[in-house]
Amino acid sequence: MGTVNNRNDLLYLDFRYKNTRCREYTKLPNTGPNRKRLRMLMDRIEAEITLGTFEYSKYFPNSKFAKRFYTSAQTENNPQTNLGELFSDFSETWFSEKEAEWRNSHRSNQRLTLDKYLLPTFGDKPLIAITKPDILKFRSDLVKQNGLKGRKLSASRINHIMTPLRMILNEAADRYEFATPFRNIKPLKVPRTDVEPFTLEEVWKIINTVRSDFRSYYTVRFFTALRTVEIDGLKWQYVDFDRRQILIREASVEGELVEVKTDGSWREIDMSAPVYEALKEQHLITGNQEYVFCNSVGNPLRHNDITKNVWYPLLRLLGLKKRRPYQTRHTAATLWLAAGESPEWIARQMGHSTTEMLFRVYSRFVPNLTRQDGSAFENFLFTRNYEEN
Repeated sequence: MGTVNNRNDLLYLDFRYKNTRCREYTKLPNTGPNRKRLRMLMDRIEAEITLGTFEYSKYFPNSKFAKRFYTSAQTENNPQTNLGELFSDFSETWFSEKEAEWRNSHRSNQRLTLDKYLLPTFGDKPLIAITKPDILKFRSDLVKQNGLKGRKLSASRINHIMTPLRMILNEAADRYEFATPFRNIKPLKVPRTDVEPFTLEEVWKIINTVRSDFRSYYTVRFFTALRTVEIDGLKWQYVDFDRRQILIREASVEGELVEVKTDGSWREIDMSAPVYEALKEQHLITGNQEYVFCNSVGNPLRHNDITKNVWYPLLRLLGLKKRRPYQTRHTAATLWLAAGESPEWIARQMGHSTTEMLFRVYSRFVPNLTRQDGSAFENFLFTRNYEEN
């Protein structure tokens, strides 16, 4: 028979379950009302043990004993329920079911996350034994862990590691009908990074100085806002010289050619005169190949090699601040805005579904357009005052 005992003036429960003596300590002081309260709890637990419906993790989710026991009653009522299934086994089931939905690059990333981070920590634990404190400790350990080049893992990287863990545990909880331990765990806050577009003067300096075999490449990047994966995967069949449009249909992701991810990314980009001329010149060089920008054997360019061997050395040569090539996309957006192009048109060119992100990210670079310098209001006051007098 279970008892309510006292140790160091704090109460604890002492009972037997599945031939195991279990002690569960509380933080309740040894008072009459607290002893009565725990006695009622002990009676309920013993009744459920007798009926075979006792769920250890329901009463003591953070107990070490919860890692040994799971609900036999649920297993008997539902053959598909197996709360004792190891995380390693269920995660493999989850992976095999989900991988058909993923691109190869995403599949590789998820596999890496499982093998490097999740399985070493949770692999030998039963699903029911994984608790919220376990998850928080895992995340805390990631924060302290070093990544590439000895630097700490970024908040964004840690969130990406936590995502498949959340998906696996939530799927298991839904399938096996238990409360997910991932509840109320929010992602780490990712610091916002400022965009650093180039000025028009800097753009022309880069285009006029870069190696001749990359002049067309960077002209297109600076004046179309193409993403890196989009320009890497651009084929001549999607360059329409008659309508002066570039059709964005595919992207090259880690060497794999895939359809663009969203409806917004599937778009047509209007060619400005510099882009039109640059592509005409490029057609004389690679027009007999499948890809617009390719190596000597016709394969798409490797943007990491271009960045390392062309882009960064060029910025150093010109004395410009080191910036990722993705800033060419930000540059196109700010130049369009500064030129007074329609925000709706710009959003379509960039593959955004609305103009909200456009103004939120880039508006500070064009204060006259977005009326952030007060000049419009001053002009209104001056004009109204002049008319009335």
